[in-house]
Amino acid sequence: MLVGTDRIERIRDFNRFYTERLGLLTDQYLGLDRPLGPSRLLWEIDDRTTVRELRDRLGLDSGYLSRLLRTLEKQGLVRVVPHPADGRARIAELTDTGRRERVVLDDRSRAGVAALLGELSPAQQDELVAAQQQVRRLLRLATVTITAVAADDPRARRCLRRYAAELAERFPEGYDEATLTRPEDLDGTLLLACERDDPAGCGAWVRLTPGVAEIRHLWTDPTTRGLGLGRRLLEQLETDAAAHGVGTVRLGTHRSLAEAIALYRSSGYREVDAYSTSPYNQLCFEKHL
Repeated sequence: MLVGTDRIERIRDFNRFYTERLGLLTDQYLGLDRPLGPSRLLWEIDDRTTVRELRDRLGLDSGYLSRLLRTLEKQGLVRVVPHPADGRARIAELTDTGRRERVVLDDRSRAGVAALLGELSPAQQDELVAAQQQVRRLLRLATVTITAVAADDPRARRCLRRYAAELAERFPEGYDEATLTRPEDLDGTLLLACERDDPAGCGAWVRLTPGVAEIRHLWTDPTTRGLGLGRRLLEQLETDAAAHGVGTVRLGTHRSLAEAIALYRSSGYREVDAYSTSPYNQLCFEKHL
């Protein structure tokens, strides 16, 4: 998708503004003897955390994380020890000095935020918090990757099984996992959404007749709901189907899935007569691409 130069420059300008205004560039973050990177790592360790979890949570490569940990070790704040149950893993834990320093870090961070908010009216404070929540939601959505995967991709198949398990709980009549489209029958495209390499959603389309396809198994992980990922997956399925010569897409859903019905209607789908024998397709929709 093309992005206007003006939007890019406005976001770059905002990034420069808030990193300077919040003091993120100094080598003495919050007035302590270390910059933001080691300070954040000290906070994330909490009391003790595996090095692997720290790496995944912060999105750091192993070499850089090791250098940060060595810096904190030299300052007497952290020690890195072998994992008691896994000889290949290591655990970072705070020393007594590190725990005291983390308390100071927490207190100064809260005081800084309180001082910042204190210059705003209650209504302005609420406005700022709401704006941050919106930025967080959109940035999470923007960093989710969606890729086409093989029909038998293990991560996608796990998503589909989770989809089936959720429907089995939500449908009064249950849901038979055998209804899932088998890999050998998936003649269209299977999309997998991932957030930081963790599967976060899926969806597929299959051909019904020449020029007509059905979208199936659109699902998002509960932790991502509210981001707009379902709509993004739906749009990418439509785009992919159109690129393969599909002019009309259909889909069916259950009356229990009010949020899915609302998504389809707001995305331009119109209700049509039943086109399949699936007992779960209590409502059927169609859209011309």
